[in-house]
Amino acid sequence: MREKPKDGSEGCGTKQFGDFMFPNALSRRSFLQAGAMAIAATGLSRVESVFAQTSTTITPFTYRAPQRALDDLRQRLARTRWPERETVSDWSQGVPLAKLRGLVDYWRTDYDWRRCEETLNRFAQYRTTIDGLGIHFLHVRSKHSNALPIIITHGWPGSVIEFLEIIGPLSDPAAHGGRAEDAFHVVAPSLPGFGFSDKPSARGWNADRIARAWSELMGQLGYRRFVAQGGDWGAFVTTKMAQQHASGLAAIHLNFPQVVPDKIPAKLTAEQQRTVDALKHFETDGSGYFALQATRPQTIGYSLADSPAGQAAWIYEKFHAWTDNKGNPEDALTRDQMLDNITLYWLTDTAASSARMYSEHAGGDVTALQVTTSAGRSRTPSRAVIGHQRSATDVPIVLAGGDRP
Repeated sequence: MREKPKDGSEGCGTKQFGDFMFPNALSRRSFLQAGAMAIAATGLSRVESVFAQTSTTITPFTYRAPQRALDDLRQRLARTRWPERETVSDWSQGVPLAKLRGLVDYWRTDYDWRRCEETLNRFAQYRTTIDGLGIHFLHVRSKHSNALPIIITHGWPGSVIEFLEIIGPLSDPAAHGGRAEDAFHVVAPSLPGFGFSDKPSARGWNADRIARAWSELMGQLGYRRFVAQGGDWGAFVTTKMAQQHASGLAAIHLNFPQVVPDKIPAKLTAEQQRTVDALKHFETDGSGYFALQATRPQTIGYSLADSPAGQAAWIYEKFHAWTDNKGNPEDALTRDQMLDNITLYWLTDTAASSARMYSEHAGGDVTALQVTTSAGRSRTPSRAVIGHQRSATDVPIVLAGGDRP
């Protein structure tokens, strides 16, 4: 389907389903050469959509949180029952009490979700149904007609909010010191069970199935040639698209490629040894959340869905562990940046549904990343290569800890 531009030049009325806005009628402009066709849904059994949308029509979307939800959030934060402080002087037992109380106090008294909401709604957002599930996505077309389409995928505890600052440079690089020939048409979907996408009501929405849905989404948008990028779970989805030889996929880029040798080499450089040590540390000291969400996502979901302070702690601890900071998450991110993402998880009640992404891959082979599509990767200087595989075009895929060990 072809989309209506965000500028409202072809205005249409809206009707409301709960707190989500959809148009009564659509008039979409062509954004690719004549003959580009939307790909129909796969025809698999449909899942009931919480957004009351069941067609493959691409529908403009905006979100405004009900004031009652924001009032309830503040009331819950004010009633938080706090545990005693930790018995250590660092983060080794989890988020220190004083740190979380400071964040929660700011969330309750000073944080403004409406600011984030207004920023998000400045970007063109849509929903469509793929494989029976409602999928939310941002779609920002570059003003440059020869721009290359790109689909970018977030992970946990992320969302499309983390992409808002890069959409401008990607879609209009000339306005940010770049070159017009480097422009992209940007598509950024919310993973199933995350943000404004529907929550699957049955098992099976793993990286493989999501990759096929993303391929269909690009087809619905009329893109015949595109590239894909992903980090964290987005890296799994993006790699699966390459493995599936998604129609039109020209190349992928990963900032969290999962390539670790089955057998660690006996001789390692000092830098490689630091990488192995970091991986071992993650397995022994940093992967508790992974084990819990992979085995008991429903159980942890009850606590996080009922307590905003608990939801904040669950994600805030990861901002500490996975950002380049000097001891505090605030060294890398502002409180507003962290709370934007935390609040989205709270308002959409997606603690349990997002955690199920881990259970969908529990016990599976998540490190087999052999692809024949051209691929690139980003890695931080502190991450050393300890093994690599090569694609058919001889582009290396290497171990790289783009967003965590």
